[in-house]
Amino acid sequence: MRKIRIFAPATIANMGCGFDVIGFALDEVGDIIEFSVEEGDSLTITNSSDVPLPDDVEKNVMTPVIRKFLEMTGNKAQVCVDIIQNIYPGSGIGASAAASAAAAVGMNELFGKPLDEEQLVVCAMEGENLASGGYHADNAAPAVMGGIVLIRGYEPLDLVKIPIPDNFYCTVIHPHIVVPTKEARAILPKEIPMHDAIVQWGNVGGLVAGLFKGDIGLVGRAMKDVVAEPWRKKFIPGFDSLRGKLLTGAGVLAMNISGSGPSVFALSDSRQKAAAASEIMKSHFAGLGIGAEAYTAKISGRGAGVCVQ
Repeated sequence: MRKIRIFAPATIANMGCGFDVIGFALDEVGDIIEFSVEEGDSLTITNSSDVPLPDDVEKNVMTPVIRKFLEMTGNKAQVCVDIIQNIYPGSGIGASAAASAAAAVGMNELFGKPLDEEQLVVCAMEGENLASGGYHADNAAPAVMGGIVLIRGYEPLDLVKIPIPDNFYCTVIHPHIVVPTKEARAILPKEIPMHDAIVQWGNVGGLVAGLFKGDIGLVGRAMKDVVAEPWRKKFIPGFDSLRGKLLTGAGVLAMNISGSGPSVFALSDSRQKAAAASEIMKSHFAGLGIGAEAYTAKISGRGAGVCVQ
């Protein structure tokens, strides 16, 4: 039997205007999952975490990922998975992507690394498809690769790592409400006006340019979403009020929905501002009678990998 333990980071998708095409990995927050393989042809998944997950192996996002890996590499094995630590599903910080990335990277490590990073993202996207009904990589790519990743195209998959500016801090809060990804995607309009499309294109271009230049002021100005946010913010109590508090009270660069929600995140250019944003976020949801967890972290350059003992 060969055994390995993998950490896979939480991720923030979209970065405001980059719907389905930009995401980044968070430092320290994520899944810890143990994988073992031996001769045979079966899959078992055990949940040792304190997060409730489906008992049916067919409903676990790691199942299609592991099967895709075995198909791509021509292998067969008896695979046993033990979930040690798990991001709460529906939290908006890439729960399905972290588990999917862990599965892809864990299997790859156990079989001698036959797949490259892009192929591992392809595997991880199988889990995202099960979770949300679509093959998107804005969480899966940074969960596998770390850092900030632009998905330039899907047909074929074309991934671009983007430099992480110095003094770039993220504050994210997970309110205790659930927004299923499928529901959050279903609410979006199938067509958008040309004016909104032009605004969004300009913002995406500005975001990427700002990141490459290290111009965090430009990054903040560009992180405006006119496509998904107007619809999805309805799931998050007091969204516009919270943004106003963060911009004026903490001096953050921008605040957006994390992925499909309900988590929201703010980017700051100092740890002090990020800490102030955390207190404002916690106070906001506490005032509404909603429990929440807040995290302050730098963007992580490290994707899923073997746990450091």
